Amino acid sequence: MKKISEDIGVNDSVFCCWVRVYEHQGESGFIKSYTSYSAQYKMDVLKYMNEMGTFYRETAAIFNLSSPELIRTWYVRFEQGRMDALESKKKKGRPSMKKESKKPTPIEGSVEALQAKIERLEMMNAYLKKLNALV
Repeated sequence: MKKISEDIGVNDSVFCCWVRVYEHQGESGFIKSYTSYSAQYKMDVLKYMNEMGTFYRETAAIFNLSSPELIRTWYVRFEQGRMDALESKKKKGRPSMKKESKKPTPIEGSVEALQAKIERLEMMNAYLKKLNALV
């Protein structure tokens, strides 16, 4: 294994991990899918690792997980806060757009209206100066 890993230019521990994945999953083990795992699934993985005495890399290969570090993270969280620490805290996907609250339009001639007008004119002036510099 060491010779082959040197020939293809990868670390021997990485190559060894690839071999384990292939032994347990076959070619399908190399097709990665991005997914979130339930707390129960995480517990099952940790329980298997504990009962069978497997290490992180072997367990990751058996369960076709993207990284042994993922299991290590689950284990540390479990040790710190038990089952609820394995629940996903982060919501996946794009954050929803927040609606801006409509500010009441300031009364014409008020201090707020005049400050808004000054701000708008200063931005316009700065824009025209940049435009002039480009010409």
